[in-house]
Amino acid sequence: MKDISIPLKLIKILSDGETHSGQQLGQELGMSRAGINKHIQTIREWGVEILTLPGKGYRFPAPMNLLDKEIIDNYLPNAHLEVIPVIDSTNQYLLEKLAKLNSGDSCVAEYQYAGRGRRGRQWVSAFGRNLYLSMYWRLEQGPSAAIGLSLVVGIVITEVLNRQGAERVKVKWPNDLYLDDKKLAGILVELTGRTGDAAHIVIGIGMNISMSSEQQKLINQRWTNLQQAGVVVERNKLISEIIVELKEALLQFEKEGLSSFIHRWLKLDNFINRPVKLIIGEQEIFGVARGIDQQGALLLDINGVITSYMGGEISLRSC
Repeated sequence: MKDISIPLKLIKILSDGETHSGQQLGQELGMSRAGINKHIQTIREWGVEILTLPGKGYRFPAPMNLLDKEIIDNYLPNAHLEVIPVIDSTNQYLLEKLAKLNSGDSCVAEYQYAGRGRRGRQWVSAFGRNLYLSMYWRLEQGPSAAIGLSLVVGIVITEVLNRQGAERVKVKWPNDLYLDDKKLAGILVELTGRTGDAAHIVIGIGMNISMSSEQQKLINQRWTNLQQAGVVVERNKLISEIIVELKEALLQFEKEGLSSFIHRWLKLDNFINRPVKLIIGEQEIFGVARGIDQQGALLLDINGVITSYMGGEISLRSC
C-alpha cells in the first residue's frame, strides 16, 4: 500500500474544523501547494468531505473526533487493542493472525477500503465518521456452541447505545441494529474450527455515526446514523464501552448459552409483534414476528401457527 503518512497528518491538522491555507499546510508538512492538493484528493477518496475555500484554504465541514489509542487505553488499561488508521478489513486483519490472538484482542480502524457485510456484500466506509471494530474470541465448546452469538453481540451494542442517549436503537434479527426502522449498524461473525475443536471467532461491527450524504449513493437500503438522530457520541469512549460489555457478555454466553439473553432481546426487538416479510431465496413468507427461540431462530406467527426460521438466505423486512 502507498505511503499514507501525509494524508493522515493532514487529517489530524484539519480535524479541528478550522480553515488552513495551502501555504500554511505546505510549510507545516514541507511540500508545495500542489503536493498538498494531491494528498487532499487521497483524503476525499476515503469518503471525507473537504471544503475548498478560494483564497483561504481547506477545512472540514465540522471537527472530526479522531480515534486516539491513548484515550482508549485509559478506559481499557488491560485490553489489547490495535488502532489502525487505514485497513482493508478489520475482520480480515484478525483472521490472518488467529494463532497469535487471545480472547478479547481487538482492532479498530478509521477507514476500511475492503470492508464486508453479510453474504459478501460491501460495507461502505468513510474515514473518521463511523465505527469499524473487530474482536477475536476463542470458544472452547466448538463451532456448534456459537449459534446465536451474533444476537448477543447485537444486544450488547444496543444496550451500550441506549445508555449513551440513543434510546431508540433496536435489534433486528439476526445481526443488525436499527434506528427509526433504518439500518444503523451491522454485525459480521466469522468462524473457523472443526467439530470437536475450539471455535475461533472474529466479530466485526460496522456502525454509522456521522456518515455523509455522499455515502448514501453507495448503499442500497434505508440507513441512518447517530448524528441524524441527534445523538452525539465520543467514539473512543463508545469503543471502550463496547469492548468491556462484549467481553463480559461473551463470558456469560460461554457458560449459559443464548437462553439467558432472550429476555434482553425481547425488550430490544425492532420487529416484535409487527407484520413482517421473510425472504428466503425467491420465496416470500408473511407473518407476525414473535421474537426468537432458545436457538436464536426467528419465530414467525403465520395465521396463528408459530414457525421458527434459522440462518441461511433469510432477510427480514417490515411489510
